[in-house]
Amino acid sequence: MDISGGIRASLPGRYAVALFELAREGKKIDAVESSLAKVKAALDQSPDFAALTISPLVGRDAAKAAVAGVAESLELDPTTTSFLGVLAGNGRLAQLGPAIRAFNAIAAQHRGETNAEVLSAHPLTDAQTEALAARLKSLAGREVKVDLKVDPAILGGLVVRMGSRMIDGSLRTKLNSLATAMKG
Repeated sequence: MDISGGIRASLPGRYAVALFELAREGKKIDAVESSLAKVKAALDQSPDFAALTISPLVGRDAAKAAVAGVAESLELDPTTTSFLGVLAGNGRLAQLGPAIRAFNAIAAQHRGETNAEVLSAHPLTDAQTEALAARLKSLAGREVKVDLKVDPAILGGLVVRMGSRMIDGSLRTKLNSLATAMKG
């Protein structure tokens, strides 16, 4: 499998590649991806869990025990649970978010897909999401998995990141450009 050098070169990328290889060998890519989605949601929704991953005050043994408890409560698959334990044991929990993103990129590449991170001011309906995915598919030339996030600070429109490409159609950016143009 061809994995871009950029992913392999980063620390979270190396962890993601190792996790992907284990998942592929065990034929558990979908299970690991599902578990990582649960972990990502927990990071987004729980300030305590997010703080645990970045705090230098939490020792490795305490971090391992904490992530084992989180893994049990989220009902994660054994491969992902072991992965979290390795990150905690190596003092690398701060790399969890980037490692999840790298794993998702590798898994998407393995399936012949590409990932698109979409930021909107308001939640998109299912019909809007499907239309966006179809439009992005025509741009990318392959299936696109859309990862939606909501940020009211962009005021309106969308910001799309797909690979190295970024399309910023947010109202905030347009207003900032207009303000800059008016200053002369």
